[in-house]
Amino acid sequence: MSMPVRGYECAPWELRWRGLAVDQLQRTESAFALSNGHVGIRGTLEEGEPRGLPGTYLNGFYEEHELPYAEGGYGYPEAGQTIVNVTDGKIIRLLVEDEPFDMRYGVATVHERVLDFRRGTLTRLTEWESPTGRRVRVRTQRLVSFTQRAVVALRYEVEPLDDDMQLVLQSDLLANEPIERDTKDPRVAAALEAPLRAEFSLAEDYRAVLVHQTKRSGLRMAAAMDHQIEAPDGLRTGITAEDDLARLTVAVDVPRGKRLRLTKFLAYGWSQQRSIPALRAQVDAALAGALQTGWDGLLAEQHAFLDDFWATGDVEVDGDPELQQAVRFALFHLLQAGARGESRAIPGKGLTGPGYDGHAFWDTETFVLPVLTYTVPEAARDALRWRHSTLDKAKDRAGQLGLRGAAFPWRSINGAECSAYWPAGTAAFHVSADIAEATARYLAVTGDREFERQAGTEILVETARLWASLGHFDSHGRFRIDGVTGPDEYSAVADNNVYTNLMAHRNLREAAASCERMPEVASALGVTEAEAGTWREAADRIYVPYDDERGVHPQSEGFTQHLDWDFAATPPDAYPLLLNYPYFDLYRKQVVKQADLVLAMHMCGDSFTPEEKARNFAYYEARTVRDSSLSAGTQAVIAAEVGHLDLAYDYLGEAALTDLHDVHRNVRNGLHMASLAGAWHGVVAGFGGMRDHEGELSFAPRLPSALARIEFRMCLRGSRFAVEIHADRASYRLLSGKSVEISHHGTPCTVTEVPVTLPIPPIDPGPPPTQPAGRAPARRHPAHLRTAAPAPQP
Repeated sequence: MSMPVRGYECAPWELRWRGLAVDQLQRTESAFALSNGHVGIRGTLEEGEPRGLPGTYLNGFYEEHELPYAEGGYGYPEAGQTIVNVTDGKIIRLLVEDEPFDMRYGVATVHERVLDFRRGTLTRLTEWESPTGRRVRVRTQRLVSFTQRAVVALRYEVEPLDDDMQLVLQSDLLANEPIERDTKDPRVAAALEAPLRAEFSLAEDYRAVLVHQTKRSGLRMAAAMDHQIEAPDGLRTGITAEDDLARLTVAVDVPRGKRLRLTKFLAYGWSQQRSIPALRAQVDAALAGALQTGWDGLLAEQHAFLDDFWATGDVEVDGDPELQQAVRFALFHLLQAGARGESRAIPGKGLTGPGYDGHAFWDTETFVLPVLTYTVPEAARDALRWRHSTLDKAKDRAGQLGLRGAAFPWRSINGAECSAYWPAGTAAFHVSADIAEATARYLAVTGDREFERQAGTEILVETARLWASLGHFDSHGRFRIDGVTGPDEYSAVADNNVYTNLMAHRNLREAAASCERMPEVASALGVTEAEAGTWREAADRIYVPYDDERGVHPQSEGFTQHLDWDFAATPPDAYPLLLNYPYFDLYRKQVVKQADLVLAMHMCGDSFTPEEKARNFAYYEARTVRDSSLSAGTQAVIAAEVGHLDLAYDYLGEAALTDLHDVHRNVRNGLHMASLAGAWHGVVAGFGGMRDHEGELSFAPRLPSALARIEFRMCLRGSRFAVEIHADRASYRLLSGKSVEISHHGTPCTVTEVPVTLPIPPIDPGPPPTQPAGRAPARRHPAHLRTAAPAPQP
């Protein structure tokens, strides 16, 4: 018997859920996931059951499977990649006088779980009465260390509440955990059916290690555990290990008023090449370090790491407590996704679940990396190093497509393309420009010339070569890029997508500039003055179509000539459209899945006039259905820029609360990293008006009527500063480092320790835009915040 559901409680620095709702476990397991970018664990209960979807993930560790094709074709990717649920070390089972401690039985008079954003821990408190009336209090706490990359630690404490009683704990390492697969593809299901082949097991004292290898991808991983036990006299222990299970059993009689405490240390490692002894040595060493640091030391390191993060990147929102919690929740999970990835990808779901098969997309560079660049720049650098490490695969892919340079994949784990749908996959070449843009931003924000020399210039050069070979000069002297798919996947294989062309423009210019800064690298890459000159010429002559009749930019050439989608005749339950209408029909109509031209106005805003932005925004608002979690954050940014501040507030709420409200009904498979990043963009780029065009930082802050104040923090070239926004003014102050040059609504400003306060000019937004019938964002009100929202697909 369980307590009634109350859902998440609203608090500024934590996420708390009281009571147990079995039907909500998959949702809370994603929200309560812990990660450091290398290892991630879902928030399943320590006892292993009841459970929604258990998961322990190692970044980059995957299994291969065949891709489905009704008919093959030249250039189709051959193998898919799917993240693997690796050895689960979270499991600690409890028996109370021979009765299993199970939240589905007996009575839980107290049960709550708390994710602490400042301490980086998930804690749990349960007071439970067994079916035969025995009462215990269970306290648990867990962390995935930010400072010791391979380490996970858990503390499990049991206290009898009435009588003396015998307690037994079973602490497990469990591989090939049985899971019901949420997939309709039999190839994926087959690949993930017991994907780990046992290679080695050992158990001695309180320590055990298991080594496994995937069957097709040939990746090898090791998981090890060790324990510290605090218990009354009479403790009995035993440890065993077999192929897929290692178990430490602890039994002791505990008097009332005493307690049994088990501290469990876990270490994870994997490699494509290292031997069994080498991987075992790796996790043994990680365990030794964790034990030497100890539980209290790991907690102290975790807290100190997060103190530094929040000092650099915190966001304060006055006037909407739910939004305040959601934004910090978002920042915490973005940090978890990238902090210790260290030359691995940042998947679309982070390491919070198996959604998208664990693949990384353009989401990382376009949405997540700007957040990390301005808060944890070393994490952004490491994510870009992963892209650089996959350049050979991207160059091979370009060659396969008859192109020069690097064609980065639409979706991947190891850097090879594994999207089986060509129009929205291979044709979405903008991913290469997105990676180049993230590289250029990182270089501008950090001034990291070592990274530019080692990786940045090469990324920019090879992506520029892609555009030079993909596009061509037409008879009018314009540089065209035909037959591509932009961010909007309801418009595929179109000519001169504005977002793609403008991002290619920036890519080409940044590549030429980097070659000027790094002439020796450019020479080593075979870049000649003639080639760099061609890049500049292509950038200068890039074709950006414009519809003079309507006074707007078409999303792609000819888009505004298409028939409008009949939104009035589209029933509410027909969304997302991709599940209810053929792509053929979507491709022929003016209907937009997610911000595309609007995203171009954010990323390349210096290519549009304020009047063009206002007209474009209104035009595409009426055609964008947000069948994607990527859209609301960008719409918030541009709505704020053109003056529709309350609409921007609505979109910000949708982006920030996507996962906490399970807007898309799929949070069971993991959190949406890009939408979480959209919360930061909505605040910083939306209401803060932050832009970084040409490497220059500018702000144009404005607040919606519901909010009294916003403050956010950023770092630039080692300096930290804060921006505080009120309805009529904004203040800038330096927190540490050298002074920072910015502009405020076009006025140059130097940020120093002495705060500078400047007025916010008024803006006339004109008439409010309209959205397709039934697709407006949920309206927010500070006193009663609605949770209703459309239920699109990611």
